[in-house]
Amino acid sequence: QVNLVESGGGLVQPGGSLRLSCAASGISIKDMGWYRQTPGQGRELVAVESTDGSTNYADSVKGRFVISRDNVRNTVDLQMNSLKPEDTAVYYCYARKYYGVGYIDYWGQGTQVTVSP
Repeated sequence: QVNLVESGGGLVQPGGSLRLSCAASGISIKDMGWYRQTPGQGRELVAVESTDGSTNYADSVKGRFVISRDNVRNTVDLQMNSLKPEDTAVYYCYARKYYGVGYIDYWGQGTQVTVSP
């Protein structure tokens, strides 16, 4: 079982910055990162980092968002810079843990990010 606790988020003006943080209980988590979702849309990947340090970013956030993970503390942060109104969404912390040949994906409760003048 993995529990994810998120912090951060809120209201920011366009061009501003926010930092999201997530702490995971449990061990042997392979991937950690962030997804986001807007009303009526599916959940989309924002950024994910694996235990080997490899990262995957959505094209829309490359150059603006930075993911950072601490494998010892089991935390993952998302530094969001140069925010745009289209970044407005509920952001979910994500973790993938493998159990033998299978895996389970875990999700945080979500935190609202609103980018508006």
